[in-house]
Amino acid sequence: MIVQIGNKSYKMGQIGYQKFLDEVAKPEVPFGIYAVEKDGQAQMLIEKCSSITQLKKKTQEYKKRGFKVLANGR
Repeated sequence: MIVQIGNKSYKMGQIGYQKFLDEVAKPEVPFGIYAVEKDGQAQMLIEKCSSITQLKKKTQEYKKRGFKVLANGR
């Protein structure tokens, strides 16, 4: 898995990636999108949302572009 964090890219195994998501990325965004995945690549995001409607809208936008969305607050 290639993981993009800011301007840097890192290569990590699936177990390391999942651990990173659970321990670092997920807690950073209590209500919003913390990552998107596509074609063996992931991009870390900090897209905080103020409402469930806003979260759904942002999630749909990424899904239309073919991404799997990882978010808190659903």
